[in-house]
This record gives sequence, structure tokens and C-alpha cells, in this order.
Amino acid sequence: MSSLVTTAAGTLRMRIPYRELPPPTTIIPATATTLPGAVAALKSFLTTPPPASHLPDRTVILTGAGLSVASGLADYRGVNGTYRVNKSYKPIFHHEFLASHETRQRYWARSYIGWRGLGRAGPNPGHHAIRDLGDLLARRYGSGGGDQSNKGITGVITQNVDSFHKMSHPEIRTVELHGSLASVVCTSCQNQFPRDEYQTTLARLNPIWADFLGEALASGALETEDIEERNKRGIKMNPDGDVDLAEAPYTTFRYPACPSCLKEPPRLADGTKTWVEIDKDGAWIPSSTAGVLKPAVIMFGESISAEVKREAEEAIDNAGRMLILGTSLATYSAWRLAQRAKLRGMPIAIVSIGGVRREDMFFEDLDPKMAGPHGVRVEMATEKLLPALVEELKSSNGPGAMVTEVPIGTAFTSGSPNGRPSLIE
Repeated sequence: MSSLVTTAAGTLRMRIPYRELPPPTTIIPATATTLPGAVAALKSFLTTPPPASHLPDRTVILTGAGLSVASGLADYRGVNGTYRVNKSYKPIFHHEFLASHETRQRYWARSYIGWRGLGRAGPNPGHHAIRDLGDLLARRYGSGGGDQSNKGITGVITQNVDSFHKMSHPEIRTVELHGSLASVVCTSCQNQFPRDEYQTTLARLNPIWADFLGEALASGALETEDIEERNKRGIKMNPDGDVDLAEAPYTTFRYPACPSCLKEPPRLADGTKTWVEIDKDGAWIPSSTAGVLKPAVIMFGESISAEVKREAEEAIDNAGRMLILGTSLATYSAWRLAQRAKLRGMPIAIVSIGGVRREDMFFEDLDPKMAGPHGVRVEMATEKLLPALVEELKSSNGPGAMVTEVPIGTAFTSGSPNGRPSLIE
């Protein structure tokens, strides 16, 4: 999610790649600039068998923060993304969180305020459309229930930590590449605990902050999606439930210790005994050598587990095409998965507003005559496009209908009597 660079002084520091969006490329096919044209292209993409015989006629989906923008959450690199509207924003890196009590105070104070907004948000029409696509494609292959690997969608791999995919389509396997904010995990014993319970404990340990949260909610500062209005009220919303509070006294914030480590402090790999100490209210204190809780997400500079990598690669290897939604693929952990699909010869469709990291690579060998069936690039909001795609598939004899290869120069029009795209020569 980040990389090491050497400064002029010869020291190493972490760098976040691609803070700005890459320049956009050509829409593919050229007719996909309108909603009917984009729907027709994606329909063709999802219902045309992959070009190589070794590729199964199934789809894997890779998603990013752009999919959740319609749920009221901030993204990083979009039109109103944090890197664009909050130039001073700097996420906390994993090594900083582990090393510094003060850094953890800052993180948990900001996250405590932001959690209410994240907790009240939910899946949007784009998420629900993925559920419906799964149902439609499952019917095409005559599968349902049982082994999820036999369905039309082999899995959804998401970079998002909001758990909206699991909420909206629990029957489709979801690989949370970067974890989930719904839990906290102990950095010592690895036990996990529900974030809602942790939030309650934070409120008990920090009554002044709880009052501030109440005032922020009463003012509507955490409800409005107007960025300027939030800034006027002294609040900047960042991705993943982080809230930037100007001149906030973070050093007064307290957070609890891991209850498991408090009860039975673990030993290190070399057998060294650890200890956990708390104040009279149960807050972790810096003399402790274990029991630090962190969000159950992959922080900047942290490695993804081998198990999660394996699950993501398995979802790709069991599919014959990849649909990419709402991401610039700026993080290498996501880009390498798209690259894996490309190297397998899988057709790729990208629906994302703004440029995508090295996206020309995904379409450089695409036969223009097969644009649509074997490759799509669309700049359109997923919460509008995906439900329209679902309705088209439902109303055109289902996704199992035969698809005709579309010759180059063919255009789409929405002038058909039933309001669906039709072909014109």
C-alpha cells in the first residue's frame, strides 16, 4: 500500500504512491459514453464466453473506494477524494501506530468521532446490484447455494474496509483484501473483538470526547456531505472513518487494553514474558509491553496475510473474466491482482471515474472489433450503471441469452420501443 524511498539525508521514509489520479484513457468501446451504451457493452462482456478455452465462463469482481462514495464515504483519489480536497492529509502508518502511544491516541480519537458516520452508512445500489448480478449469473450456470465456487461470480475482492459487500451479498464470497473496520485486533495475541463494543469502551474512558461527539451529531457536521460545510464546522472527513479535528487535544484520549492479554499476558517468540498495565478506569498505560489493540485493517506499510492473498488469487484463477469497479488500482496489492488476471488472458472491464494505474496495459492488445465482449472501459457512477445493467439482463431473456459479436463501427441507441439499447448500423 506504500513504498520506501531514500531522502537526501540518506534515511528511509514511507511514500504513498499515486496521490493524484493518472490521466484517463479512451472509453472502450466508443459507444460506452452514454448509459445505454455502457450497459450494452457490459452486458456483452458478461455474457460472451472468454476467448481462451482454458478460461471458465465465470466472473471475478475487484472493487475499491469509488463504489462506496454513494454511501456517503470518502475516497482517496476521486474527484472529491481526500488527497485532492485535504492536501495536508497523512494517514498513520503501521510502524508509527505500533511504536508510539501518542500516535495511537491520535488515531483512536479521530476514529472514535468518525466511527459514528461510518457505522450509520450502508450498502448503496451498486452493492445491491452486485448481489443481483450474482443471482442472474448463477441461474445462467444452473448453480445456486452449495459450493460458491461454482457460481457465475467466483468472488468479490474488495479493497474497502466498510464490510458493505458482506452486508449486501453474503451468498457471494467476499475477500476483504485490506481487512474490516468492524473489528479490532490485538497486536500481541491476535484475538479480535467487535468494534461496536470497543466504541462503547472508548466513550466510557473519554467522557469529554463523548460530549464533543454528541455536539457534532447535534450540529449535523457528521451528517452533511457538503465538504465546505464540514470544514466550517471544524471537521474534515477522510477515508476509513478518520476525522481530522483542528487543534484537538489528542493527548488526553485514552484507549483500553486487550482483555485477553490483560487476563493472561502472552510470551514473545523467544519466551520473554510480557505485561499489561491499566489505570483505575481500565485504560492501557505506556509501561505495558503488550495488549495494544488496532483496527482489523491493513494499515499503510503493513503486509497482507498469506491466507488473504491466496483467497484473492484463487478467486481470480477460478474465473475467466474480471470486472473492476470504483478503483484507480493505485495500491500495488490491488494492481497486481488485475495484472494476474491479464497475464492469464482474462478479458477485463473497468468501471471507474478518473484514470487507472497503467490501464493502457489492460487494453493494448484488444481487437477493436471485440471491444465490449473482451474489454470495456467506462467512466460512470457505479450506483447508476450497475442497477441499469441488472435491469437490462433481467429484461432480455436473462444473462444466458446468446450474444452476437458486435462489428466495429456499430453504435447503440436508446430509441427502441422498450427503452433498452438497440443496434443501429
